[in-house]
Amino acid sequence: MTIDNLSSSALACRRKVAWRLLPFLFAAYIVAYLDRANVSFANVYMSADLHFSPAVYGFGAGVFFLGYFLLEIPGALIVERWSARLWISRILVTWGLCTAIVAFVHTGVQFFSARFLLGCAEAGFFPGVMVYLTHWFTERDRARAAAAFVIAAPVSLAIGAPLSAAILHAPWPALAPWRWLFIIQGLPAVILGVFAVRRLTDHPRTADWLTGDEKRWLIEELGQESASREPGQPPAWWRSLLTRNVLLLAAAHFMANVAGYSFIFWLPANLREATRLSPVLADMAPALPFSAAVVALWLAARSSDKTGERKAHACIPMLAAALGIMLAALPNLPGGLVLGVITLTGGAVFAWIPGFWVLPTLSLSRDAAAASIGFINAVGNLGGFLGPFVTGVLRSQGYTRMASAMVIAIAYAGAATLTWLVAAPRRVEQSQAPASRTPGNL
Repeated sequence: MTIDNLSSSALACRRKVAWRLLPFLFAAYIVAYLDRANVSFANVYMSADLHFSPAVYGFGAGVFFLGYFLLEIPGALIVERWSARLWISRILVTWGLCTAIVAFVHTGVQFFSARFLLGCAEAGFFPGVMVYLTHWFTERDRARAAAAFVIAAPVSLAIGAPLSAAILHAPWPALAPWRWLFIIQGLPAVILGVFAVRRLTDHPRTADWLTGDEKRWLIEELGQESASREPGQPPAWWRSLLTRNVLLLAAAHFMANVAGYSFIFWLPANLREATRLSPVLADMAPALPFSAAVVALWLAARSSDKTGERKAHACIPMLAAALGIMLAALPNLPGGLVLGVITLTGGAVFAWIPGFWVLPTLSLSRDAAAASIGFINAVGNLGGFLGPFVTGVLRSQGYTRMASAMVIAIAYAGAATLTWLVAAPRRVEQSQAPASRTPGNL
């Protein structure tokens, strides 16, 4: 095989893998993120119907992450050692059904139980996909591949805001509109779960949609990267969980999620209070910061892959989010200015993610990386429980938006500090093979 043919096969392989896998994973994460966050759009109407206090809503929104915590590490290891295709399919079907269950709650305990079950059902999806991407994308392309997946989160919320507003303000038979919201938005996950069995492939060696040259190139590239990480690694995957880098990343992710999910779950209510928009416009307004997040996340990922730098691409957006949230909470600002600041802040809230999630894959063996990603996400999502709950308690006690903004800003600053302390290469060394120098389009 000539160098030119190898280069052509490599480029074709990278494009083919991206187009085969990323659109489906993107669609699945749109549904996943909407199903975990649609409670924020339903909050005002559900709380009024069921007489929930802000503390009850905050606990119910966050208890999702306690269920999520339980299966993170097992889920990531199942993807590494068994079958990503079947595991992701199972997750999609069960979380779609659990989302619909939320429509039928009447008490706080039922709300807490339904959200907890939803967390259990969805657990393992995000770390499983992050591990799955390491089966198909080299380090050179991994931040952009991760971004093409993670960008679904702000896209989901940008789409979800007007979609949820339309559902909430439409006449529906028998049930209140907020109940139909959970039923309607739970169904796509079940459909995608059935489709996942046919669409996804576990490993390149079983991909009949790649040519022989493409398959050989990808297996060799990934094998060389894996071999370069094996020396000096702990003999058992669980020992990697106690290493300095993994503990720092887990703590940083915890702090980032304390802040991020406080921002997300309370955004519609905060916008309604700060901007004094009409109910319909207030329900649609979150589309603006989440649309900004789509652009910021993709630009950050492209810059991270182009420069090979990861830590600054995670830390700078965290600090920018802390500043933006504090500015938006200043008293007596015009509603339009608050909306503008929050829109820019929305970009920073998501832009740190691609660079951050490349860090645990740079120096760990496959099993260790899988377990570590699961552990980091599990610990981090405990922050997803704590943040919305603390914000709800503060609001129940009559504290201003500035009090919760300070909590969020401190959490983001802590996350940036912890991430900066991670010992990781500032640049990813590019392979010297001609094929590796060929730029791919993800």
